[in-house]
Amino acid sequence: MDCVEGMRQMPDQSIDLVVTSPPYNLGIKYRNYRDSRTSDEYLSWCAQWAGEVRRILKDDGSFFLNLGSCPSNPLIPHELIVRMKASLFVLQNTFHWIKSISVQTKTGETISAGHFKPLQSDRFVTDCHEYVFHLTKTGNTPLDRRAIGVPYSDKSNIKRWAHTGGNDLRCRGNNWFIPYKTIVSRSKQRPHPATFPTDLAVFCIKIHGCRPDLVMLDPFLGIGHSAHAAKQCGVGRFTGFDIDREYVDVARKAIQSGLPEPVAKIPQKGRKRKSTAENMLFDLP
Repeated sequence: MDCVEGMRQMPDQSIDLVVTSPPYNLGIKYRNYRDSRTSDEYLSWCAQWAGEVRRILKDDGSFFLNLGSCPSNPLIPHELIVRMKASLFVLQNTFHWIKSISVQTKTGETISAGHFKPLQSDRFVTDCHEYVFHLTKTGNTPLDRRAIGVPYSDKSNIKRWAHTGGNDLRCRGNNWFIPYKTIVSRSKQRPHPATFPTDLAVFCIKIHGCRPDLVMLDPFLGIGHSAHAAKQCGVGRFTGFDIDREYVDVARKAIQSGLPEPVAKIPQKGRKRKSTAENMLFDLP
């Protein structure tokens, strides 16, 4: 089911948390979606579905929006967030999903970690990160900052900073290094052309504050990484939409089987099967 149609069936202020990653309008080859609109068409479409997100989001809810770009068109995430900020949401936080990073140690050694898509260009450098925009209605939504915290490297800071309560755990900050799994063999088919790792959604759930009665939504479900994160974190109720039934089938099977995360080959597009709301909308047990 199209997410706009699906969300219109949902009551006002019924969702605590939205974690999603819509198509980026970069010409990615999806099975049932044209990812090559004009800029105005894309921004208008995003304003339409984001308007429904705002309507069904609770006043203290969080909307985590993962967006990427390409070197030749780097303004896509910024244009979209300016459009949303103008009339729909307050940009409360901006997180950076770091896919790959190289750091120099105290001994002078350079260590590289993570994965990236190689770029052959004499004009652009390789893009190793994406944005996760934290949008809210008022900018005052409380967060559980240390739910994804990290230990202090300098333990003297434990007593120095009163807000830690004497615990060896500090706020991780807005740079999230989360590597994604790669396809090692060219013979293996990607189940979905553009997914975020399950751990990215886990971070969003935890920092918002997870509780058993949390109600979560992903308007662009794909093969269900956000759904798997919801189940992993103990989210009380999850709803996801996607226009591709095969993607939803993969998501459902992964949830039911308890796989580490959704993985499966998607059959080539062929004869269309009838889609129903029952097939496109599902809840975790």
